[in-house]
Formats: sequence, C-alpha cells, structure tokens
Amino acid sequence: MSDPRWSEVDAYIAGKLHGPDAALEAALEANAEAGLPAIDVSPPQGEFLRLLALGMGARRILEVGTLGGYSTICLARALPESGRLVTLELDPHHAEVARSNIARAGLADRVDLRVGPAADALAAMEQAGEGPFDLVFIDADKPGNAAYLRRAIALSRPGAVILVDNVVRKGRVIDAADEDPAVRGTRALFDALAAEPRVTATALQTVGDKGWDGFVMAVVKG
Repeated sequence: MSDPRWSEVDAYIAGKLHGPDAALEAALEANAEAGLPAIDVSPPQGEFLRLLALGMGARRILEVGTLGGYSTICLARALPESGRLVTLELDPHHAEVARSNIARAGLADRVDLRVGPAADALAAMEQAGEGPFDLVFIDADKPGNAAYLRRAIALSRPGAVILVDNVVRKGRVIDAADEDPAVRGTRALFDALAAEPRVTATALQTVGDKGWDGFVMAVVKG
C-alpha cells in the first residue's frame, strides 16, 4: 500500500524547508556503496529529530540503532559543543561506515559509537549509572523494542522524551495473528507501554518516502 505522492510531498518539504545537505547526502551515498539497507529515516524525519532535540535543549542523547549514522548526524547537530550522543550498533560493518559518515559531518567529538548487542550495552550503561539522558531514539531490531524501552526509561531523566520508530508496520501492528517477529515485537512494545506507569505515551501514523509507518513518543514522568 503506497502512493507516489507520499514521496513527492517529502521531496517538496525537503526542497522548500531544508535545502541541500552535503553531509547527509554523502552519508546516504556511502551507505549505498557499502551495501547497507536503505532504511534510514527520511530527510523530513531526520530534521524532525534535530528540531525536537534542539527545542528540548537536549545535552545528552541516546540512540539505539546507528545503521550508517544518518539519524545520528541529525541528532548530534542539535547538541551544544559540550553535549554528548551515545549510539549503539550491533553490526561492526555498519558501525565502520557510520564512524566515517559522522566524522565527515564534523561530529566525531560529540558522538560515542558503541558496537555490540544493544541489550548488553544498555544493561552495562544502567549498571554504570551513565544516565540521565534527555532524549532517546530507538530504531533497531523490533523484537527488542520492549526491553529497550525499559532500559531507556531507567536511563532517562524525568521529562525526557523517548521515540521509537517503525511502529505501524504498514498497518500490520493491529493483526494479532501476524507471526512476523517485527510485528510481534512492536505489539509487545505497545503492551509494555500500556502497562508502564513511568511514562505517558502516544503514537502517530506517518506516510512519506518510507511508506506507511509511524512512531511512538513517550515522556518519562517525574
């Protein structure tokens, strides 16, 4: 299910409001040359992330799922010079490409990229007391979403925002009989949010260059 106008409108938005961006365009080219899947956030989504972080005055950001660093660059651009972004990536090849993209964007000094299973990294961060974070963006393997959410809450300050991407799955999220691990993981995320007293949350459907999907936004209670 798609409509070519979705991509056309995204291109219109980017052309009118963003303009060309050499670093992000180079990142996408490098990702494609390295064989990474083309599942980065779209330019309007990336700018949304930057503006959200900027409007919050975020100084510490946590990202679960780096891929080639496109969203990492968008988020890190919102940080002050003293700010820090920790991003977690399972695949060493993806991480290598992301490091290069982040360095090319001039943001290596603000980004701490850690390679390995996110569940292990988050547990270690919680044990070490590395929080609190102001903003968390979760865009990794969907079966891990509920576990990542719980760790993100523990690592966040009151008032922090947690975003989880790709939660509509072209509408498949409402199908309880769907056995796809990504759909089941997304439904588990919604169940976890519904039962979680430490956050208040909603989700929005989106359409655009990435098709029909959506994201969860949760705010950690004081």
